[in-house]
Amino acid sequence: MKYLSAARAGMVGCHACGHVQARAAAARVDEGARPPAPQRCERCGSVLHLRNPDSISRTWALLIAAAILYIPANLLPVLHTQSLFGNEDDTIMSGVVYFWVSGDWPLAVIVFVASILVPMLKLSVLALLAWTTQRRSDWRPLERTKLYRIVERIGRWSMLDVFVVTLTVALVRFKSLAVITAGWGALAFASVVVLTMMAALQFDPRLIWDCADAQTPQASGHEHD
Repeated sequence: MKYLSAARAGMVGCHACGHVQARAAAARVDEGARPPAPQRCERCGSVLHLRNPDSISRTWALLIAAAILYIPANLLPVLHTQSLFGNEDDTIMSGVVYFWVSGDWPLAVIVFVASILVPMLKLSVLALLAWTTQRRSDWRPLERTKLYRIVERIGRWSMLDVFVVTLTVALVRFKSLAVITAGWGALAFASVVVLTMMAALQFDPRLIWDCADAQTPQASGHEHD
């Protein structure tokens, strides 16, 4: 199946508001002359780029930082409990086990999905998209674009993970009447959420279609602003 991208059609999309418009012809710049002003979006006035500058490099940097912090987020204690029975440190997984054993399996499933499964899937999908795009692979561009859209939409609800941890603190405090403070794992976990959201925003899905365009006989080289 052949696809016609906006770049090949002479169009450019605004990354800020999504408005697609005709791309201005590049003016010739003589030596010593001032370069022309960059084209701006007709709707919001943002500077237009054919592709976001350094998109892949920024995405990889944020993903690597999130992957590193994902380890202490699951190993370090998220909650530190002080009660009449002594002190106790709880990680995310120990909280899942606690709720499952105590019979609160719906809450255990919610915590596991929101705090462990979703961040891991987001990291894996974004890494797959960045790797295939960096290698200029033309493998299933439409499906990869749909994957990105799913991750981007999930990113809007990523703070639900932090909300789940906060809800867990409130429930445990209510049940045990104990003094609970957040541990270093909670800070690492919140950092993973923010970094994965930023990585999804930095990745430019239009690069996926550049790879598909390069495989067509009519494709020509595209400049990157």
